[in-house]
Amino acid sequence: MELIFELEDIGRAVNAILQETVGNPVIALKGEMGSGKTTLIHAICKAMGVKDTVSSPTYSIINQYADQKSQPVYHMDIYRLKDELEAIHAGVEDCLYSGHTCFVEWPEKIAALLPPSTLFLSLAFINTNARKLQIKM
Repeated sequence: MELIFELEDIGRAVNAILQETVGNPVIALKGEMGSGKTTLIHAICKAMGVKDTVSSPTYSIINQYADQKSQPVYHMDIYRLKDELEAIHAGVEDCLYSGHTCFVEWPEKIAALLPPSTLFLSLAFINTNARKLQIKM
């Protein structure tokens, strides 16, 4: 599925994503630096009832939030990790296979660790206010 949306209408993209996440708790986001991965995760988390502050886990690697049912929601930024072994030591694999919602930014760095049911989102710039979103398994 492909969708072009403006940032003011990010809810349309969120609705499309949430329809695809049923049974796919791991959501991997690809896109250039600054393409809006964290912004999109923030909007999805808000729709899921997350009340915690959603921010980029660039330095912490993994942020944990709670959804409206007090279930964990993991948000990982793999950018700074060197390889899959370092990701395992950081606890990434535990989150991926926890059964809880898990957002992964820069998933290409840990491709072999991702579950087969991972939902992939790709974001690309159209202009300063618009993005192209591709959703695929």
